[in-house]
Amino acid sequence: MKHQVGLYCVLAGLSALPCGVPGYAAGHGTSVPQAEGPAHAAGMPVALTDQRGSALDSAARVLNTDDLAAAARHNDKPLVLVGSAPLSANGKNMALFVQVQAASLCGSAGCSTDVYLRRNGAWAKVLDSVSGPIALLPTTHGGFRDILVDGSDRWVWKNNTYVDTLVAQDVPGLKASVEDHQAQMNQQPDTSR
Repeated sequence: MKHQVGLYCVLAGLSALPCGVPGYAAGHGTSVPQAEGPAHAAGMPVALTDQRGSALDSAARVLNTDDLAAAARHNDKPLVLVGSAPLSANGKNMALFVQVQAASLCGSAGCSTDVYLRRNGAWAKVLDSVSGPIALLPTTHGGFRDILVDGSDRWVWKNNTYVDTLVAQDVPGLKASVEDHQAQMNQQPDTSR
């Protein structure tokens, strides 16, 4: 069951904004289904909701101007879902989670979500284009909570951004195949001039 909360948090440079508490729906309207249940190894889910007209929605629309314009070129009417939650262990660094839903922007893995933090009065992207439900874990790296994406993909804070901990599987012959393809592409004459 989703709960409505009337909490407010102050994000640097902005007035009081409604913010979500991990595991609870913030605002009103449509929300992305998230994992239910208590905080445990799966973490506390971040609820993304339609908060049209809010300061968070306005910030999300400015940050995703290119995606919104691309959707408009395809005659899509995108839905912007936002959420917020503290990422730092001390609870002071509130993050903005943004997902733009449009047929032209979402693929077979669903719609992607970006995560932003306020730095020097501006939003900075710290996690780019992840797909699936997002949960904040109780574990931390560098003072920031680990993020779990789609139930199994752990992202940790390193060098002022989030990095993926999943190691890509080595596919036999893939590197040689890519190198062969690149060599062939370099040998083809440029017909664009």
